[in-house]
Amino acid sequence: MSQYVTAAEAVKVVKSGDRVYLQAAAAAPTLLADALTERAAELRNVEVCHLHTEGEARYAHPALAESFHVNSFFIGANVRHTLKAGNGSYTPVFLSELPHLFRKNVLPIDVAFIHVSPPDQHGYCSLGVSVEATVAAIENAKTVVAQVNPRMPRTFGDGILHVSEIDYLVEVDVPIFSHSVEPFTPEEEKIGGYIASLIDDKSTLQMGIGSIPNAALSKLTNHKDLGLHTEMFSDGVIDLIESDVINCNYKGTLRGRVLATFLVGSQRLYDFVDNNPFIELKESSMVNDTARIRKNPNMVAINSAIEVDVTGQVCADSIGARMYSGVGGQMDFIRGASLSNGGKAIIALPSVTKKGESRIVPYLKQGAGVVTTRSHVHYIITEHGIADLYGKTLKQRVAEMVKIAHPNHQETIDRAYSEMLGC
Repeated sequence: MSQYVTAAEAVKVVKSGDRVYLQAAAAAPTLLADALTERAAELRNVEVCHLHTEGEARYAHPALAESFHVNSFFIGANVRHTLKAGNGSYTPVFLSELPHLFRKNVLPIDVAFIHVSPPDQHGYCSLGVSVEATVAAIENAKTVVAQVNPRMPRTFGDGILHVSEIDYLVEVDVPIFSHSVEPFTPEEEKIGGYIASLIDDKSTLQMGIGSIPNAALSKLTNHKDLGLHTEMFSDGVIDLIESDVINCNYKGTLRGRVLATFLVGSQRLYDFVDNNPFIELKESSMVNDTARIRKNPNMVAINSAIEVDVTGQVCADSIGARMYSGVGGQMDFIRGASLSNGGKAIIALPSVTKKGESRIVPYLKQGAGVVTTRSHVHYIITEHGIADLYGKTLKQRVAEMVKIAHPNHQETIDRAYSEMLGC
């Protein structure tokens, strides 16, 4: 039977050698994680695993390496240092497959730390703004500990669980981690315009957080009957939903509803999704399932990259051999969109880094990971235009890619690739 306890009492269930799963993104149960960190002197070899999380990750401090080891399924900025310091690892996995690692007992879970809304009159809580693989973790964990927060939005979908499924509850009252909407740069504005030019009425969209997706969404106000089937979304969709541009009437999967697996944004977003039946958050094994994604006619997948070579190979998880983020759901949606009737698979990125280095390159850096292969991508977009790679030869692809590189780098990129081939 579930019981209310303090955070310090709740985390006593963790033993040396345990594997602990933390709910992801803006729902990161930071107060529980902090209480666990306070027990560092008592614990050894506890694995803390999760997707990217918001907020401070005190358990990830290298000084606590004997107590805690971080296993990231998608590397967030708060734990990126652990890979170099030696107190962290990265497990490559498609977001669509992560729940299966728990259900198949490939990665058994001892304790799941989650973050929920208070029980309603029937005893049901909501996982709120992040479902991802948490349902599978709850099902397979020996012990489930929840911080119960009146500020957590109640969302519909897979994230509804009865209080009896939770062993220990810890009452908290803290803000949900939020991100403000940043203004677009001129380059992002151009990229957004190019993306919007490829989107037809009655398309279904997948896009993430950040200025480029928001810039693209801002250009869609005159579109009609769009749908949303996406791994995550942020504030940029709210105005389009309220103006009936996004109504999901022509989707093939969960028609009439927005479908996602987590969300991150401002308080406005959290207020918008609270008790909103138009929004459904489901497990990533369903949302990111290529077979379901492809059922949406005119599915448009919009993703980003760290660098792309002139043949269309997309590196999105590392800078050379240095792991930076993760595989996530990029390939789930790129492939699903490619197989959709009328679908389009798009990679969008600025042409140069903040230091002025080209992100369109003749060949990827040594050790760089190919998240999306040259066979999967349809379009690459920078502020300098659209490269249409679908059905193109390598030589034709190079010509397309060079033209969307920054003008200062075009000649160098073209020459370097030719020299590499010896032609």
